[in-house]
Amino acid sequence: MGSTGLPGPTGLPASTGLLPAAEARSLAEGCVIPAHPLALTPQRRLDERRQRALTRYYLAAGAGGVAVGVHTTQFAIRGAGLLRPVLELARDTIDETLAATSAAGVQRRPFLRIAGACGELRQAIAEAELAASLGYHAVLLGPAGGPESDEADLLLRAKAVGEVLPIVGFYLQEAVGGQRLSRRFWRELAELPSVVAAKIAPFDRYRTLEAIRGISESDRGSDVALYTGNDDAIVADLLTPLHLNVGQRFVRRQIVGGLLGQWAVWTHSAVRMLDQIHHVIRTHVPGPAGPSGPAASAASGSPAESGDVPAAGDLVALMEQGAQLTDANAAIFDAAGDFAGCIAGVHEILRRQGLLAGTWCLDPDETLSPGQVAEIDRVCVAYPHLTDDAFVREHLDDWLR
Repeated sequence: MGSTGLPGPTGLPASTGLLPAAEARSLAEGCVIPAHPLALTPQRRLDERRQRALTRYYLAAGAGGVAVGVHTTQFAIRGAGLLRPVLELARDTIDETLAATSAAGVQRRPFLRIAGACGELRQAIAEAELAASLGYHAVLLGPAGGPESDEADLLLRAKAVGEVLPIVGFYLQEAVGGQRLSRRFWRELAELPSVVAAKIAPFDRYRTLEAIRGISESDRGSDVALYTGNDDAIVADLLTPLHLNVGQRFVRRQIVGGLLGQWAVWTHSAVRMLDQIHHVIRTHVPGPAGPSGPAASAASGSPAESGDVPAAGDLVALMEQGAQLTDANAAIFDAAGDFAGCIAGVHEILRRQGLLAGTWCLDPDETLSPGQVAEIDRVCVAYPHLTDDAFVREHLDDWLR
């Protein structure tokens, strides 16, 4: 039996009861979740001051949460003994910032705390237990250790980790350590009651649709919020309503937010862009599948019968920005160099803004690629409206306090 797409009695996917109510609603409606980078000194030691500044930046920019200990944070933090310190710093900074805003009379807002967990079964469970002990809401379940892991073993690992914390599934592209995962895998992963969301990031349109179809075929597919991790197709993913023929009916799904390394930079602008996309969907996509309702709904008929077409001007403007963002991401993520300078490129943007002191990674060989700086120069000049330099300048001294 396929997913009906119908909401639970609260109007939210049933699985969000695993999360605090406010965070559950934010996850289901869709938000910006930056993948949190790692701030290092020239000696490649943790720069606590700048690490805190980054977290404050994401809070101030309007992000709906952060993902810490993930690919952008560098998987090597585990071997360097930095996983716990980095998770603790983010937790403490979030707590302090939200407490300060509450003391100032501002209503406390939801903020998702997602911790990365990877490795084989025992390691992933241990990392999830660490995250739970530090007050994190969920884990982004990353690579198991090799590109050819057995899908049955991955599902067993997910089930075990899900007994510790709710899970955000992760389809990581092969270029940075992921593996191809079948439609059946995504269907069976979505059946696990602990799975609250999925980050779809294979950097491949066919595989993106295959994963979403697999999730939608699950009896609880509508309980799983869909998030893009495709940094090369952010706007296209977020704008596109998906009408899937599941069994004897059509099911409509919408990717509602993003958990992205690209959103580790220019985050304030990313929040504005997602708001614009949500407005278009809320205004023009019929039924409760937009950001004002659950992450999925059942379509009564075929896609051709399902309502009005968004205003051409809105769509054209967003599609144009989407192409520009893809171009910018190609420079930042070093697509020309097969993503070798991906993390260093993120650091370079943050360095230019003053949030980081340099582009250092834990691995001394992980640096900007030849020609990458020139490409970053080009996109920064070409697309100043995608950046948030003025916002960062205004608040940087306070974040670095």
